[in-house]
Amino acid sequence: MLLDDELPGLTYLKMLCEQIPDLEVIKAFNDPKIFLKEVPKMDFDICILDIEMPEMNGLQIANLLDGKPVIFATAYKDYAAEAFDLNAIDYIRKPIHIERLKQAIDKAKKQLAIPLDQKSKTYIQLNTDKGKALLYFDKIAYIKTSEIDSRDKIARLFDGNEILIKNITFEKLTEILPKNSFCRINKREILSIKAVQFFSFDEITSNLTNEQGREMRFTLGENFRNEFLLKVKI
Repeated sequence: MLLDDELPGLTYLKMLCEQIPDLEVIKAFNDPKIFLKEVPKMDFDICILDIEMPEMNGLQIANLLDGKPVIFATAYKDYAAEAFDLNAIDYIRKPIHIERLKQAIDKAKKQLAIPLDQKSKTYIQLNTDKGKALLYFDKIAYIKTSEIDSRDKIARLFDGNEILIKNITFEKLTEILPKNSFCRINKREILSIKAVQFFSFDEITSNLTNEQGREMRFTLGENFRNEFLLKVKI
């Protein structure tokens, strides 16, 4: 995602980005207000943005991006300290040269390649029946296959709310969920380790309750037992 209130500078930045392999510009904005309105609907890995803009500067906007990696591209050197306080990946001075931009993008690639459970990130963005949603890992109790469409999954939160996740596999979920905090326990369910209260050879009793107020119990499948036992012993 690109943001720069000066259209010529934005056009030039977009042109440079299009020359870098494996880098795709999802959308370019020249209005911070429109950017903030549209950004919750967008699926992107990194934002390159200016700092000096009318009404709202790039530092304020970066604070609203929920930890998304940012690269600042600006004509001013005075904001470098503030930028790195925000854990910015890089701070590029204008006029931007493509080699300098490539260097910043390489830094971003390295950061994005770090496994999710080694980052400080505490949530994942997923598609739901109501649009994109941020699911915080510590709020998820378990995830099960939807009975209506097996391609969809239902996330039950510790507060009792449920969220329908659209078109995602358990294989993908096990990749993106913190590995030490969640475990697939059978073909149809992933359980948070925090939800485990007791367990036996083939059954897990959770600290969750169903609609009747009873403890929820889960089947521990034979093919998933060893991994589960390893995780509860950590």
